[in-house]
Formats: sequence, structure tokens, C-alpha cells
Amino acid sequence: MTFQLDNLKPQTGARRRKTRKGRGIAAGQGASCGFGMRGQKSRSGRPTRPGFEGGQMPLYRRVPKLKHFPLVNPTEFTIINVGKLADLQAGSTVDLDSLVKDGIVTSPKHPLKVLGQGELSTKLTVRAAAFTAGARAKIEAAGGTCEILD
Repeated sequence: MTFQLDNLKPQTGARRRKTRKGRGIAAGQGASCGFGMRGQKSRSGRPTRPGFEGGQMPLYRRVPKLKHFPLVNPTEFTIINVGKLADLQAGSTVDLDSLVKDGIVTSPKHPLKVLGQGELSTKLTVRAAAFTAGARAKIEAAGGTCEILD
């Protein structure tokens, strides 16, 4: 037998008749139609939406407030400590390009942020996207300046 559009039909037993609910006890789903006796879940129209938890703050709204959930768009920086800048020549301008050229920073994917670990005694002009309070204090105590880039 060849398949053509005019002789296509489902296999025997593949399609069952629809259950007629509320048509008496003999039909199998009479009176309450399998929804039980009373209560919110037995009413017509099913009044609650998916995810509704009876007025309690639902899971999809309370999950991001809990601990250990990652930020969606975190701000990432290329970081360097003040102690690494101590070997640079006094009076020089330090930015991401000069640090890459000197070989101090090897992967400059993100904007530069200067952290405050280590000691600094040379006067430098440091240009970066962000500074920690300790790093800013150490650079300015050595006579240098901090410039924030956009």
C-alpha cells in the first residue's frame, strides 16, 4: 500500500475518545469531574497562576535575594597591587598600556584597578579605572597622583 494524502489515517487504537466529564456516575468522571469535593482547586477557571504559593513570596522572586547567587553583569577589572609599581621609574605615568609594555600585566582584557597591597616610595602618576582607598592613600603619600579614567 502506498502512502498518499487521501489515504493517511492514524493507527488503530492510537486515538481515544475524549472523556465526557460531568455526565453521571457511569461515565467515570461524574459530578465533580475528578477534582474532589470543595476548595480552590476544584473551582472552574483554576484561579491561581503557575508558581503561586498562596501569597507567600514565590520561589522565582525570592531566589535572587538569597546568598551565593552570581551577579548577572559583574564589573570585571584587570587588577594590580601597589607593590608591583614600586620598581617603576620615578615621575613616570602608569596606565594599562605602559604596564603591558613593561611586562607587568600580561592579559589586559578589562579596565585597570589598583589595589593597596605592598609598599610604594616612588612618585608616580597612575591612570586607572578604579582605585581602592588603601591604594589611593599609598600613591598620594609617596607624592604621586591618581587619575580615574572613564
